[in-house]
Amino acid sequence: MTVGQISGCPRVYGTGLIALDLVVSQDRPKGCLWAGGTCGNVLSILAFLGWEAFPVGRLRRDRAADYVRADLERRGVRLDFLHLEPASDTPVILQRIIRDASGVPFHTFSWRCPHCGGRFPRYSAVPQTAIRSVLAQVDEPRVFFLDRVSRGALALAEACVEQGAIVVFEPSGVGEVELFREALRVSHILKYSHERMRAHLESAELEIDEGGPLLEIETLGRGGLSYRCRLGGYTTTGWERVAAFRVNALRDTSGAGDWCTAGIVSRLASNGSVGLRSSSRSDVIEALAFGQALAAWNCGFEGARGGMDTMSREQLLVGLSRILQEKAVDQPTADPIPQEAVEVLHGICSRCLVQPQGEDS
Repeated sequence: MTVGQISGCPRVYGTGLIALDLVVSQDRPKGCLWAGGTCGNVLSILAFLGWEAFPVGRLRRDRAADYVRADLERRGVRLDFLHLEPASDTPVILQRIIRDASGVPFHTFSWRCPHCGGRFPRYSAVPQTAIRSVLAQVDEPRVFFLDRVSRGALALAEACVEQGAIVVFEPSGVGEVELFREALRVSHILKYSHERMRAHLESAELEIDEGGPLLEIETLGRGGLSYRCRLGGYTTTGWERVAAFRVNALRDTSGAGDWCTAGIVSRLASNGSVGLRSSSRSDVIEALAFGQALAAWNCGFEGARGGMDTMSREQLLVGLSRILQEKAVDQPTADPIPQEAVEVLHGICSRCLVQPQGEDS
């Protein structure tokens, strides 16, 4: 495989967190708006890399959803299944980018409006009854992605597997243990953050056994990642470690994991289950490196997908060749100017809508 190779136009379906991100930083105190959430980001990035991406959700057609739709459409994401019934308020996430005493940036997340303190809507899973309308329309999927477990998500995953797709599972928590175990059994690729998931897995006494995913990836932040696999063309005897790429102009690590996931999927999963199972050692290592290169590159921008507006896919792939060679990101970055959020927040937060602007909470 080569850096510039994108095979055909494979299809990915996914369900999970699709949200509106409000990103606030020292450079942008008024904030910026992007479509976000793990599922929203991964499918947007895959669309950017040449896939046909179908997120499955039940966003109410509220003002927050208008911004999510506009951003996803701009990325080429298909919105056929974004507004299933029963509708639910669009999740909104506030991300603050802060610098520590040494000037190193880090971020925090909040589900509260920065103006009035009211709670933003949280994630609501798509119920199994709503999934039925999607099942008949799923056509030639290569990948099904999920980041939250629910009966509806598992039904859609199983339907995609029957058509030869692989299931990519990227949990941020366990939730209902039995559903989580079912998700492990149906998944082909499992990817999770050591920082977020290790304690959850241990507290729920969950062990990933031989009946689980074919490829398991644990990200370690600055420590890189560890993986183990049992593919037809490559089986590890235990965990293998891959070092992280060096980022010399760090702006924001948010979304790095989503870029890593999308990069790995784009390299290993374009031919579905058959292609994944026949992957060789070099295929796996190249895919992991490609994902890490994308993640490192995006750390030079604010927001989970802040770098996407700065260049075309072709330009990015050319730049990644150098990153892959040098295992580092050195180039200076310049953020685009996205939609500023301050003017629209009062139309997104339900409490601000009924509370006069400027009134204390």
